[in-house]
Amino acid sequence: MKAIILYDSRSAAGSTEDVVDSIGLSLVESGFYVEKAKCTAIADYRFVKGFDLVVLGAPVYNFVVASQLLGAFIHGNLKKSLKSKKVALFLICGSSEPMAALLYLPQLKMHLMRNKILAEKIFAPDALSDGTVDSFVEEVLIQYHKEPKSRALSEKWTDEAQEWFQSMPSFMQGTFKTMAEEYAEEMGYKEITLEVLAEARDNLGGT
Repeated sequence: MKAIILYDSRSAAGSTEDVVDSIGLSLVESGFYVEKAKCTAIADYRFVKGFDLVVLGAPVYNFVVASQLLGAFIHGNLKKSLKSKKVALFLICGSSEPMAALLYLPQLKMHLMRNKILAEKIFAPDALSDGTVDSFVEEVLIQYHKEPKSRALSEKWTDEAQEWFQSMPSFMQGTFKTMAEEYAEEMGYKEITLEVLAEARDNLGGT
């Protein structure tokens, strides 16, 4: 198993680096081979395709997630390179966790609509002293090793479409499955892809 931690930070020896190193050590102790890489907005991120798990993290500056990580999604090919990858997210800021989850995490999650997010966490700058890093890694590992939910899908669903479907909350799956298959049949599509699911959602008002 291979994991990479992609992160952004303005300082070379601050709380972000400490959290990254702590996460990496915990993953190594759990059997992962781990690398870390500091993000730059303009870079080639195709190398992440060689990893089974991608952890993304950054501090928040002036109400915005650190610019190099966001820039990698907007200006680089990080979003494309993360296609179908299992990811985990963390941010470091002094705001309360509910506020940070509302204001800051969506700045990352809006670029990860097609990914399975295993866990997400807001860390305070002193996270290493309160045990929250260990609990975050534990949740990542639980979700990483969890068997995918078994729900019967027809053979015409592509692997990527099935993976996206299985990441949905279980209470939404039944309705969305029926909607997607009826839409595909009506439109004459021979298989259900991610693009067909997005089209069905937009045209029929699905979630």
